Amino acid sequence: MKTLTKYWFLEEFNLFKKLGIATMMLICKVLEMENIDKGSIINLQNSDKKNVFFLKKGSVKIVDKSTHTVKYVVKRGNIFGELALYDEKMALEEVAYALEDCIICYIEADQMEELMQRHKSLKNGVLKIYGRRIKRLERKLHDLVYKDSTVRIKEFIADYLKQFGEIDEQGNLVAKNLLTHKDIAGLTSTSRQTVSNILSSMRKDGEIEYDTKFITRLKE
Repeated sequence: MKTLTKYWFLEEFNLFKKLGIATMMLICKVLEMENIDKGSIINLQNSDKKNVFFLKKGSVKIVDKSTHTVKYVVKRGNIFGELALYDEKMALEEVAYALEDCIICYIEADQMEELMQRHKSLKNGVLKIYGRRIKRLERKLHDLVYKDSTVRIKEFIADYLKQFGEIDEQGNLVAKNLLTHKDIAGLTSTSRQTVSNILSSMRKDGEIEYDTKFITRLKE
């Protein structure tokens, strides 16, 4: 792929905003780019080489290999696979799945580390992303202790709509329904049946509407 096309790909990522054009061009030369079909596995490592990924289009779920539960969801304009930079053992325990047709770029973790050492803004940006991962885990543990399953599910739905949704002509917040009830159960440490019951209750109470394609928070 032409370097200019890759440059166009990366220029929308906040992570690279403070880097000059020359540095961006050097990064583009070592990037690989792929189109990924919905439902496909995205290999976070190729042979013995681990990669860091940049998601240009679509969304991806990161799954724990041992428990098969969803750990978090990545939206376009963000990176994933960054765990390889900080904890190689834990990185091996994750696998990524495309929730939609996706376009990704990726770079070997070793090359990414070299770039981070040379560019402080890049290093700080990746550290901030990794920090958010830790905060996500801390929040999940906190919620398990202090919040019941109903509250956890309702707050997850609100956060999901805020992150992935858009306002429609009627003033409702609408997002693609990318996750199964089992996925939501894993993300909220509940059961699939509990998720189904809570979502049905929310729909009955007029809080949301949903089908296989979309989930909507109804305007109050």
